[in-house]
Amino acid sequence: MAAEDRSDNTRRTQDPQAETKHPPEWRQDLNPDHMAGQNVGAQSTDREQGLRTAYDVKPLHRGMSGWEDDDLKRIPVLPQGQRLQQGATYLDLNDQGRGEFTAMGNMEAGSNNAYVPKDQVPFQLWNRLRGIDDVERTQGE
Repeated sequence: MAAEDRSDNTRRTQDPQAETKHPPEWRQDLNPDHMAGQNVGAQSTDREQGLRTAYDVKPLHRGMSGWEDDDLKRIPVLPQGQRLQQGATYLDLNDQGRGEFTAMGNMEAGSNNAYVPKDQVPFQLWNRLRGIDDVERTQGE
């Protein structure tokens, strides 16, 4: 039953992930960072608004010289330290050989990463980033 359907006296006030399940004296040892990787709170699209783009990151911009500036401006790049959304698909522009991957909850962007979230990139550009040259898959209709 959704929280909206409950009466005020039974409404859930806390997500189950946030509950503490260990006695206080053992909590730090048994689960030192119990909320790491949990997808609670703001959605990634809320956090990723205003991200720098491949156009803004000069090494990427120079390395993607065959791309139009307008296209580069549509490719967001996560800043260092931002946690990746668990289960979401990403591509690291600094490690193209890795290909696209599904993030785990404990992953975050490092100083050597240029992570691009798939859900923020038009599919034509995503396919082009992946090296797919098939015009039918990369061009809009």
